[in-house]
Amino acid sequence: MANSLSIKDSFSERQLYASRSMSLGLLVLVMFFLLIARSIQLQVVEYDAYRTRSDENRIQVEPIAPSRGLIYDRHGTLLAENRPQVSLMIVKERVQDLGWLLDEIGKLIEIKPTSIESFWRKLDKPRRPLEGVPLKTVLSESEQAILAVNRHRLKGVEVVSELVRFYPFGDLFAHSVGSVRRISPGDLERLDLAEYRATKFIGRRGVESFYEETLHGISGYRRIETDAHGMVQRELEVIDALSGQNLTLQLDAGLQEIAVNALDGRRGAIVAIDTRSGGILVMLSSPSYDPNDFVEGMTTVQFSKLSESKDTPMFNRAINGLYSPGSTYKPIVALAGIADNLVNWKEEIQDDGWFQIPGEDRIYRDWGWTVEDSGGQGKTNLRRAIYRSSNVFFYDLVTRMDVDALATFSANFGYGFNSAIDIPDASEGLVPTRSWKKSAKGSAWYLGDNVNLGIGQGDLLVTPLQLATASTVIANRGSWVRPKMLLASDKIVNEALSREAPSRVEGISSADWELLIDAMEDVVHRGNRGLGEDGTAWPYIGQNINYRMAGKSGTAQVVEIKQGDEYDEDDLDEYNRKHAWFTAFAPADNPSIAIAVLVENGGGGSSVAGPIARAIFDAHLSSDQEQVKYTAKLRPDR
Repeated sequence: MANSLSIKDSFSERQLYASRSMSLGLLVLVMFFLLIARSIQLQVVEYDAYRTRSDENRIQVEPIAPSRGLIYDRHGTLLAENRPQVSLMIVKERVQDLGWLLDEIGKLIEIKPTSIESFWRKLDKPRRPLEGVPLKTVLSESEQAILAVNRHRLKGVEVVSELVRFYPFGDLFAHSVGSVRRISPGDLERLDLAEYRATKFIGRRGVESFYEETLHGISGYRRIETDAHGMVQRELEVIDALSGQNLTLQLDAGLQEIAVNALDGRRGAIVAIDTRSGGILVMLSSPSYDPNDFVEGMTTVQFSKLSESKDTPMFNRAINGLYSPGSTYKPIVALAGIADNLVNWKEEIQDDGWFQIPGEDRIYRDWGWTVEDSGGQGKTNLRRAIYRSSNVFFYDLVTRMDVDALATFSANFGYGFNSAIDIPDASEGLVPTRSWKKSAKGSAWYLGDNVNLGIGQGDLLVTPLQLATASTVIANRGSWVRPKMLLASDKIVNEALSREAPSRVEGISSADWELLIDAMEDVVHRGNRGLGEDGTAWPYIGQNINYRMAGKSGTAQVVEIKQGDEYDEDDLDEYNRKHAWFTAFAPADNPSIAIAVLVENGGGGSSVAGPIARAIFDAHLSSDQEQVKYTAKLRPDR
């Protein structure tokens, strides 16, 4: 039995135990050294990398938007300011269930359906990462308190206090000062994102757009430490933003208010220029719109109503409206004829109310023609042709002119190009030439085209800004000052402000300038002389006037009237009636202001547009200038 039993081998067991213990000890020792090595790697070798990663989890860099520069008129009246506003924003990337969140917010504070509609529309547009989308733009103090109490369960909701652009005059300066609008995806592609990382609005039109870089300022930032819930624990570093520069414009708020009251809601445009500096005192386009609506945001229905209106309130007629200038072009034709020795002040023709090109059947009529009476001015020289606005005289004169030479001469007065310094989007207009007609219409130039051009009709197109500029050149006896919006800023912001257009119009003597201005004075004042006939504007604006005004009225046909048909306003649709023009400057001997007034489909230039210009002149030249400076009334806050 004993031989069949296994004998216990204690020595082997001890050796096995010892080898296993040694192996385990070695393994523990290796693991210890690996742990030490890893600790050294993490805390020494890769310390900077992991510290940065840790900081990124708890330290956030928040951009600080600069305060946009303010805009003033020439008398210090505020035209564009920044107002504090507390808004409710939602950061989509931090929200798990957006529908639930909106429902919860709706239970706490009132959210209008239009605000929700606007929110969903903006949510679908491209935007910067973690950029909040506004749900409600103006929160009351009680609403702010409610949201603060419930913030712990409304993840993704931010209550943001910011400065928002506000235009105290509402629609009065929408087309001149312009407006800011929310940055679009297209803007993000061209902007310096580092500078605009905290900015939500950008200048879109007018001064706000042209001087965007100056007004915007320079962004700042702050580094903050947050906890696991994203709550700010402390502020580590702050680099303050630099505010944009303030601008002072040439505009006169009081005069602009007078202009809009004189236009009285009619479609049209008014531009007034300081003849000494080129500063634009008035720039008005009617109807207009309230730029504050674009800052606060509009519904699709609201925007459609504005953009689809037949009266086009968003269209700037003052700088982009293209119209035939009618008889306001006659002084340019007169000077062109004098420069080329085609006419003088003593030459007379017989004006029987009609004109016919030799060898042609068509008859061109005077403005006073009717079926019963051909009208006409009788014996007429150049001066009388201007103050009585004789079409026949200018028909005859322009047929002796070279159309290309007339186009070149017209450019001396700002026609056919944009001469404004800081209005880059102003239209260039059109002064037709032979080559233009061949290219645009595939047709040769005919003498009949000259006839239409001589009275400011045909293909000739100008803007109200261009007509006011031309009047400024005449007022200055041929010397140029370029139109501009800016009067001053915190710093010199644009070298172009010191550059001028051609120094003066060549080829016209001092005596001829004075004779032209005398004729334009007769347009307004002739009836006061008791000479038996009036200037075209005298019955409407030339009486009880204590200063000398030089002007020219004009009417421009919108639709062609068949030969032999009499023009009857009552038979035409309102939008097919003639445009009314009046352009003038004063005081005639030492001008300080030139004006162009357009009333769309208004009819007579002297009777409709003339009184509007007179109201502006009266205010500007009033001895009580303080009344002019401060008559503008702020529109009530909305």
